[in-house]
Amino acid sequence: MINNLFNELAELEQVEAIALGGSRSGENYDEKSDYDVYVYITSPISEEIRKEILNKYCSYMEIGNHYWEYEDNCVLNEGIDIDIIYRNLDDFCTEISDVVEKYQAYNGYTTCMWHNLLNSKIIYDKNERLTQAQKRFSVSYPAQLKDNIIKRNYNLLCNAMPAYFNQIEKACKRNDRVSIIHRTTAFLESYFDIIFALNSLTHPGEKRLVELCKQQCTILPNNFEANLNKLFDDMLIQTEKLNEDLKVIITELNEVI
Repeated sequence: MINNLFNELAELEQVEAIALGGSRSGENYDEKSDYDVYVYITSPISEEIRKEILNKYCSYMEIGNHYWEYEDNCVLNEGIDIDIIYRNLDDFCTEISDVVEKYQAYNGYTTCMWHNLLNSKIIYDKNERLTQAQKRFSVSYPAQLKDNIIKRNYNLLCNAMPAYFNQIEKACKRNDRVSIIHRTTAFLESYFDIIFALNSLTHPGEKRLVELCKQQCTILPNNFEANLNKLFDDMLIQTEKLNEDLKVIITELNEVI
């Protein structure tokens, strides 16, 4: 069924390439793993055409979500989630070039899109431009990029005036729990960006980071996992109550909405 969907998308004039990302792009997946599908287009595909195609394969559809990238979020008839992300290949390559070839560092997740490109499985490539992009960016991790990521994000951790450490300290003095969690999350974004840069590894995203670091990184801080677990325990003392707490928060929010 999924191959039939890919074939229908590939027949559209605007589609120049289709790639499969996430766990489905490799061998570490099971029958319940979601599909992350990247459709590279030369011009927009109307929602009506996308609905017509997806309606054959999906039991539920949210067409044209734009919370992160522009995408259709659906559930296949067999019950598996599928995210179809629409991209312009030239824009995507420019974004990666800024990182890989111009050594631009960001506040966390610097090399995620580079990782996404290199680790996506190409399903369809009309003019082989996506294949060429993978070859173009299949290069050694630039030393200057590594330095820039470490410098920028380490300053954000503890050196600069707006460093997360200082912000968290102020939030703790105010007992501002929302700010504590928000700023600690940002702290971890920069922290893991540094870890992957130190190891000359592209950043895999936001999932299973501790496990992936233990598997793939040869350079890790002492007591890496234990120190993170201590941080998490100090933030969330009674984790068994979190689900019910979240339900209450959502219910109360829904009331005021």
